[in-house]
Amino acid sequence: MLERHFGANKTLRRLRAGFSGPHVDGFADALDNQGYAHASVIRYVRAAAHLGVFIKRRGGALPYIDERILEAFVRHLPRCRCPESNGGKTGYHASFGVKLFYRYLIQCGVCQAQPSTTKESVEPALVTDFREWFQIHRGVLPPTLRHYTRGAMELLQALGEDVSRWDPPAVRAFLMKRAGECGTETTQKLITSLRAFLRYLSFRGDVRNDLYLAIPAVAHWRLATLPRALSAEELDRLIAACVGNTQARLRDRAIILLLSRLGLRAGDVARIQFADIDWNGGTLQVIGKGRYQVRLPLPQDVGDALLQYVQCRSADSAGGCVFLRTIAPVRPLTAHGVSAVVKHALRRAGIEAPAKGAHLLRHTAATEMLRHDVPLDQIGLVLRHRSIDMSAYYAKVDVALLQQIAQPWPEVKAW
Repeated sequence: MLERHFGANKTLRRLRAGFSGPHVDGFADALDNQGYAHASVIRYVRAAAHLGVFIKRRGGALPYIDERILEAFVRHLPRCRCPESNGGKTGYHASFGVKLFYRYLIQCGVCQAQPSTTKESVEPALVTDFREWFQIHRGVLPPTLRHYTRGAMELLQALGEDVSRWDPPAVRAFLMKRAGECGTETTQKLITSLRAFLRYLSFRGDVRNDLYLAIPAVAHWRLATLPRALSAEELDRLIAACVGNTQARLRDRAIILLLSRLGLRAGDVARIQFADIDWNGGTLQVIGKGRYQVRLPLPQDVGDALLQYVQCRSADSAGGCVFLRTIAPVRPLTAHGVSAVVKHALRRAGIEAPAKGAHLLRHTAATEMLRHDVPLDQIGLVLRHRSIDMSAYYAKVDVALLQQIAQPWPEVKAW
């Protein structure tokens, strides 16, 4: 209700009058539920009322609001002389506030959503089918789907949508051209997506079965580099940088501990639900890549950090996700948001790390387990590796063990 933010009866009557009046109370409640600050709610409600005045003076109506009208309203703000503008004249807050109000009206059914003009709206049917098939049969997440469909779109745009006319030389020439325009890592990702798309086409019977073999490999030695990890002292500094009683600090500490103790991926943390936590048994169910599920033991310090965060956490209006944004609009944290938590914590701790994202702490968890003499096969179970080779990647950081098996350098004899 508006009374939580406005005390003067004259102001309340003015805001509830006009075209926007019937909806401003609900709009204010929606902003409160999304975690917007008191001052922000005041600005955005005033902007919504101002939009109603603007539409009335133009002879329009709320149900016919669209992006074009919102743009006209923003252009009107610098020269506004509306006697009933309700104080909502500030440019940035007014323009952002009316966008939020427009979305609220769409959710309430007052306005109709405009047709999307994004790339996904003009996505070829073949790519859409590939996306749906890949999600159903492989259980991949939306970021991976975007990566795979992007490669499929590029191939279709380059070779045409008549896939029956594709041949190995054309496919190979496309990849070689793209490889010359981007780096090695991008090329490797493109190779993976193109092979998956061509296998899907051969499964449908649209292309020859061996067409995916036209995609060459790029030289890459997976185990050639050393794991990028923090030292034990740096990890302690990172955790200390998240000490505090605010909701943001408690959340960050719980995330840092989950990543560094259990070696979770950013997406694993973002997807944690309350139902995944067994408080009595002290375990955590993790759903990783390919819908692979495993239940991991929850260390005492990690469980304590989780409990402290949950007890002070704001209400969740978007489901049972544990980790939420701490700024409005309040909604579940994404994998990118988890990595951003690590990046900001590294900055607060003054640590110059070899990497800035959440995966840095996954490497740190593995190397810490190795330092404490945990066998590689058990490290692989915790990290959910499907091959022992991936776990063996971390053996290279055990310098003491490597020194025991290293052969002495042959002596150089003087002639």
